[in-house]
Amino acid sequence: MLTPPFILSIAGGGSTYTPGIVKSLMVRLEDFPLAEIRLYDIDEARQRTLAPVVEKVIRDHSDTIKFIVTSDAETAFSGAHFIFAQMRVGQYKMREQDEKIPLRHGVVGQETCGPGGLAYGLRTILPMVELIDLVEQYADKKAWIVNYSNPAAIVAEGVRRLRPNARVLNICDMPVAAMRNIGAILGVDRHKLQVDYFGLNHFGWFTRILVDGEDRLPEVRRHVAQFGLLTEDASKTDPQHADPSWVKTWRNIKPIMDHFPDYLPNPYLQYYLMPNQIVEHQDPHLTRANEVMNGREKKLFAAAEEYQRTGILPDAFHVGVHGAFIVDVACSLAFDLRQRHLVIVENKGAIANLPYDAMVEVPAYITANGPEPVRMGAVPLFHQTLLMQQLASEQLLVEATIEGSYEKALQAFTLNRTVPTMQHAKAILDDMIEANRDYWPQLQKAWQDGESL
Repeated sequence: MLTPPFILSIAGGGSTYTPGIVKSLMVRLEDFPLAEIRLYDIDEARQRTLAPVVEKVIRDHSDTIKFIVTSDAETAFSGAHFIFAQMRVGQYKMREQDEKIPLRHGVVGQETCGPGGLAYGLRTILPMVELIDLVEQYADKKAWIVNYSNPAAIVAEGVRRLRPNARVLNICDMPVAAMRNIGAILGVDRHKLQVDYFGLNHFGWFTRILVDGEDRLPEVRRHVAQFGLLTEDASKTDPQHADPSWVKTWRNIKPIMDHFPDYLPNPYLQYYLMPNQIVEHQDPHLTRANEVMNGREKKLFAAAEEYQRTGILPDAFHVGVHGAFIVDVACSLAFDLRQRHLVIVENKGAIANLPYDAMVEVPAYITANGPEPVRMGAVPLFHQTLLMQQLASEQLLVEATIEGSYEKALQAFTLNRTVPTMQHAKAILDDMIEANRDYWPQLQKAWQDGESL
């Protein structure tokens, strides 16, 4: 095992999530001792603006932790024990395009689901592989990368294909955010829940919710029938997931369970099972990307500038499940705690009737040697078929990235359940190739060379 105190690098140090993650680390220093925190980002100006806020958070809790801010990979990763990866290739400017281009064609516009998620994946796979190579070149040989970079399912599949031996654990806080809401509904802390869950990232179902050995899913089901996956007053949710668009997302679990009541769905299934209703209520000129840019991002950067002027740090960021979960997982990796968490792993029989090499999201015991998935058995035919279609779309997208294949990208877009026809898929993909000309040079060339249909 790795020996504390640890050297931690945060790749994507200029993210608005960084202060919250660092605050989560600071309140858990007894569990996860740190000698050094390094921020690494290729956007030096953005990271430089946020760095004083991060340092303030550190100094409020420790005078001894060394703090480094860099855009140099060797400085960032040399001897590091843990790397938290949270890259956003193209930043919010490209997220806005991911969401608005599909909406122009009457298709769901969302960051990680549908065409937007596929486009985001095309931008992220190869930079993630580059990051892995840099970590393997400079970091401790036993270092772990804990990857939060979206779209997690596609990134995980790309890493499996291109760097199968990398010490990377792919995680997502969406199921954990759902568990936080479930806990609030049941009146218990989320850590007291033991859940069974199967699926792909952002595409799965809870099948059991145990509290002290008792399955409370029937109680949650009755609550969802009235309120969705929200407390009755909706006041106990994490602010990160409690603005109007998120409240609507949590409520949309109700109509899904009205039709398919056996299991509790991941909230992102709304985009796949009720895309027409989602599009009807989306503003093609003001998407979630605009909400974030005008809300969380604007507020945090304004607070950073005020802190530099006045030395006073406003309350501009929140420590929620995003930061808490990554620290939970890192502790279990570091000290072989074998804690049970929902993570993204190679299937290897965990879901008996999905391909052996599929990247699935299931409970796993997190050890110093990585995750040990819990076997969920075979899933019903309805769920298996939905999962196989989504898996095929994601795997074709990865192949399109690796091969620079327009045809496979088009197949990936066409297979996605949010896209109604081949014609929609082609129109959206062609518009996205234009918008991503700085990020998809191989696909741009294939398109221009006439590989398109």
